[in-house]
Amino acid sequence: MSNSGHIAVDVVGGANDEAERERELELLVSAGPPVPYTLSFTDLSYRVRQGRGGLMGCLPSRASNRLASMDAPPANTKALLDGISGEAREGELFAVMGASGSGKSTLVDALAGRIARDSLRGHVTLNGEPLHGSRLRAISAYVMQDDLLYPMLTVRETLLFAAELRLSRALSPSAKRERVDRLIDQLGLSRAADTIIGDEGHRGVSGGERRRVSIGTDIIHDPILLFLDEPTSGLDSASAFMVVQVLRTIARSGSVVVMTIHQPSARILGILGRLLLLSRGRTVYAGTPAGLKPFFAEFGAPIPDNENPAEFALDTIREREAQPQGTGPLADFNARWQATHKAMDGTNAKRVSPMTLEYAIAESVARGKLVAGSGTGTVSELQVPTYANPMAVEVWVLIKRAFTNTRRMPELFGMRLGTIMVTGLILATIFLRLDDTPKGVQERLGFFAMGMSTMFYVCADALPVFVQERHIYLRETAHNAYRRASYVLANAVVSFPPLVALSVAFAVTTFFAVGLAGGASSFLYFALIILASLWAGSGFVTFLSAVVPHVMLGYTVVVAILAYFLLFSGFFINRDRIPAYWIWFHYISLVKYPYQAVLQNEFGGGATRCFARGTQMFDGTPIGGMPEAMKMKVLGAIGNALGTRMTSQTCVLTGADVLAQQAVTDLGKWMCLLVTAGFGFFFRALFYVVLLVGSKNKRK
Repeated sequence: MSNSGHIAVDVVGGANDEAERERELELLVSAGPPVPYTLSFTDLSYRVRQGRGGLMGCLPSRASNRLASMDAPPANTKALLDGISGEAREGELFAVMGASGSGKSTLVDALAGRIARDSLRGHVTLNGEPLHGSRLRAISAYVMQDDLLYPMLTVRETLLFAAELRLSRALSPSAKRERVDRLIDQLGLSRAADTIIGDEGHRGVSGGERRRVSIGTDIIHDPILLFLDEPTSGLDSASAFMVVQVLRTIARSGSVVVMTIHQPSARILGILGRLLLLSRGRTVYAGTPAGLKPFFAEFGAPIPDNENPAEFALDTIREREAQPQGTGPLADFNARWQATHKAMDGTNAKRVSPMTLEYAIAESVARGKLVAGSGTGTVSELQVPTYANPMAVEVWVLIKRAFTNTRRMPELFGMRLGTIMVTGLILATIFLRLDDTPKGVQERLGFFAMGMSTMFYVCADALPVFVQERHIYLRETAHNAYRRASYVLANAVVSFPPLVALSVAFAVTTFFAVGLAGGASSFLYFALIILASLWAGSGFVTFLSAVVPHVMLGYTVVVAILAYFLLFSGFFINRDRIPAYWIWFHYISLVKYPYQAVLQNEFGGGATRCFARGTQMFDGTPIGGMPEAMKMKVLGAIGNALGTRMTSQTCVLTGADVLAQQAVTDLGKWMCLLVTAGFGFFFRALFYVVLLVGSKNKRK
């Protein structure tokens, strides 16, 4: 394999870099001229209703945008797009420019199908045919502004996992690795191929390399349409130039590349194909970068020879926006200027593709684009499947990726294990070797309530997992990298092994030290109910992480709800003493079932075990403070009243009596175990429903 990637990383390396890139370009187009594509959009308009934020400003909210279809929009709406038209072609970079709030990201979202169809006015076509739905998702990719990557994977691993998800199972592993190696060279990442991505706590690749990896994960299947939201944001000039060079190479390979860019340097401006300048949702310039100077000269604001035309244009737009008339005169002048120069500038003439869209896509697939598509049959029969792989393959790849990422951060599991061990040691030393007395019974109840509720509080550390992965999940599922059900299953499988280790650690730390009864079988059940509690708790927290997208708000909700669960578990107030209007909360309490389970495991050993004999029944009562002889006389009187002889060794409180007193006889211990484990599956099913309903990744 060529080592061109090693040279391409050095942006200022001189003529060798350009020569190497030209050779790469020749290889890309050696199979023949690219299939012609024209992405056209006409009179795109999009409005949102201006309103208040979500609940107390905490929950995210989106304004209702259904007013977009109305001919006379109300006064309380804001136009994010107002009659935008243009076209982008394969082989050139189409850049949307404008100041913050100009609508450039909204336009790219509209072209990429990330705005609900009934909220957007106008038409978007590819080669003259409407473009939306599954066809758009299958042939396109969208690169978000933020670099959303797993921090502990290397560059090569990140792209390999993307290849396993996006490329068909029909491709051999060696073919997928070859595709990744070519992409690494194309992106100029050869030197960083075996470096981890990194994050705030782990040193990894540079910002420019991270951005190119982010682009690579979305173009692994070589899409026909590529949309990027400010791919140069936050990069230095050299890294930004390198990224745009990579995008130009992708465009020349036969892709339509549409990107937003805030303020390009002169070097970047020179390699852009077409510009679309926006201001407050209106077009103020559409044409080539070379056309900026004559455009502003005719407008009456000539661009100085020594100034970057893009910077001058943006400064002029900002100045106009601050004036009472805004940029309306500039937008009107653009419309007249376009009409005047349309006949003179042949590049502005609309191009009619000689191929239908279906045939063009099939031809592209036959030439190697859309690697996820099937490659069998005639050209007219070629189709792009909704998902590249069956569900089992998706789950396996997601499991491998998550395990690879987490095993390189052992400190996270170490903190969870440390928390469990410290909690167990504290409880074991407080409740050390409890005796079989009435006080011992009360102390056991306190140990079980605290221990079982702790299992659920420990699970709160799962809350940030999906909150942090949410945007990665949205990006990958937006273009059908995998099914939502695959993500839910993989998430459950990956989270389970640590729970086994944590449950065994807590059981070993506390069971024998506290002096719980029953031997090996009771210990095994104790470990199982702890595991079921952790499973249910992690499922509950995972579900909440999908509902509440903010970590701090999520922690508040988790702590509050778990406190309610403990309150209604039956420890503070018995089931038969809970008011009827609150009894429903008792039955949905996650703490109730494991708490009852450990009580039955401890006190359900039959009548052979006694927890109060003779005068011990008076402990905690006024009689308990009397001399022993007086207590024996009272005990004898009670025996005479009952018609039986009672001595100091007579058992007056068995385990069954304890269970009856605590009103935990409604379910057996194995049923409690099943219900607790069932809660874990139930909340993961709810997690899937929330992902299915609430993660459409579209503006309304």
